[in-house]
Amino acid sequence: MDDKTYANMIHTEREMLALKEETQQMWRLVISQLEKAKQALLQSDVALAMEVVSRERRVDAFELKIDSDCENYIALYNPVAIDLRLCLSLIKIANTLERIGDFAESIAKHVIDEDCNNMDLELLEELQLELMLDMVLGMLSDSFAALEHENTKISGVILAKDEEVDSIYRQSIGVLSEYMKNNPDYNPCGLKVFLLVRRIERIGDHCCNLVEEIVFYIDAKVLKHIGKIKKKE
Repeated sequence: MDDKTYANMIHTEREMLALKEETQQMWRLVISQLEKAKQALLQSDVALAMEVVSRERRVDAFELKIDSDCENYIALYNPVAIDLRLCLSLIKIANTLERIGDFAESIAKHVIDEDCNNMDLELLEELQLELMLDMVLGMLSDSFAALEHENTKISGVILAKDEEVDSIYRQSIGVLSEYMKNNPDYNPCGLKVFLLVRRIERIGDHCCNLVEEIVFYIDAKVLKHIGKIKKKE
């Protein structure tokens, strides 16, 4: 290998590492957004909720830049095999993180909504919102670690957590329905709370999408739709 070829290879590797680091920075920001949205919800902290909403533009900017940088990398270096898989995965990961960021913003906006930002503490406990948020935050952090260390062994644990999140979500529907039946005046807010719980459940689904992309990149396996196929069988 001549010096020019070696130098090009090193440059290409540095560019790829820069793409990965950029995605990790976005990931850290989204984790921070979700943590602050959780704190704002549980403490009815409007100021903190407004901070989450204002920082959403940074999440959007990250997605656009990662998309553009990955497209440029593919056009300039024509990557193959694992490098191409990483590039394609990073584009999808950035899009998924942006969606999770949107949900964190929606949680924050629920706090800002003056019509029903102070939730009954007993209802809050029955809905297990804090537990749901802790679980999706754990999934988001674990999937970040899986990419950082290029280790897919934890993927099964993350996917299993989503089943628990789904279970809490299904139970919350009955809890909320019963509460609204006994407190008719709460119905308008009850519908908003249902949407809030649904958004948290969707964050869990998006964390599973992150895991799928990491497994595709590292192990060259496609996990998408496997759960649906098994259910049909």
